[in-house]
Amino acid sequence: MKALLLSEYKRLAIAELPTPAPSAGEVLIQVAACGICGSDVHGYDGASGRRIPPIVMGHEAAGVVAAVGKGANSYQIGDRVTFDSTVYCGLCEFCRRGDVNLCDRRQVVGVSCGDYRRAGAFAEYVTVPERILYRLPDDLSFSDAAMLEAVSVAIHAVRVAEINGAETALVIGAGMIGLLIQQAAAASGCSRIFVTDLDATRLELASSLGADAIIDGSRETVASRIAQLTESRGVDVVFEAVGRPETVAAAIDCARKSGTVALVGNIAPEVSIPLQKVVTRQIRLQGSCASAGEYPQAMEWIATGKIKVAPLITAVAPLDEGPSWFERLYAREPNLMKVVLDPRAGGEQDGAPA
Repeated sequence: MKALLLSEYKRLAIAELPTPAPSAGEVLIQVAACGICGSDVHGYDGASGRRIPPIVMGHEAAGVVAAVGKGANSYQIGDRVTFDSTVYCGLCEFCRRGDVNLCDRRQVVGVSCGDYRRAGAFAEYVTVPERILYRLPDDLSFSDAAMLEAVSVAIHAVRVAEINGAETALVIGAGMIGLLIQQAAAASGCSRIFVTDLDATRLELASSLGADAIIDGSRETVASRIAQLTESRGVDVVFEAVGRPETVAAAIDCARKSGTVALVGNIAPEVSIPLQKVVTRQIRLQGSCASAGEYPQAMEWIATGKIKVAPLITAVAPLDEGPSWFERLYAREPNLMKVVLDPRAGGEQDGAPA
């Protein structure tokens, strides 16, 4: 099969690899769309340590069931499906209580690290356990379905922040996840949502998606602007979707007393925090990791228009163009958001929308 192989850091090329066969409990997927995640771009140069070459990356995918392994009886050949990026065991304490993202044996599709290696979906075919599959609605395109993983991450972040409705919220970082969190927070009932970033184009997109105010962090201090917008109170919840020391500090500065800071971004492995501010203002710091069963809600909210993904898709391109798109994303070319790769020859097959 044709696959986009990271043979060494910053070296991606189309390679011919053996088509995998599904083991017991697994399903073989003919990949129809796979989004390039920011984590893939960070793995491209080895910065994350979680894409050790050689590896086929890619975990934001959708496609068609091509074969089923022994004991995999819930899906049939030809079914249109997507799958969770998290491969969970289903047996540990966390899986039994529904926190599959915290599975003791958690693996991620398209990741290779010191503990495991699991091939991803930048390829014509990929095998995944049947238990992580979801059936796609007939009217959901494969390119939109490739956004479900990111949408579910955003919904999970809002869920663990315990939004009850009418809260004021700040989203720090208007990248893919930040813009989806903005929409998920609105769908969950937040009364006012502010978004900050350093990129004017991304802030314009946030505004078009309904942000009540946008804050250009390159021109003004975020905490000062939030104080103006909230009569010096601060916001009820801050979603930090960058993961750098300065943005985490800004998140804490912008939260009201007894407010919540949901930590979603994780670029920096370690950050320092202003401990006395957190303690004396009784701020709750809440981590948010991946997703845990939010795929059905993600499908519903895309279908009903509560979350719009089409404005966030920059391009749908053939797998052969993958190396050039990675270079452009890695170079932080302006106005690029989500790029979806289609490994199928000719784009549309099986009578399904591309």
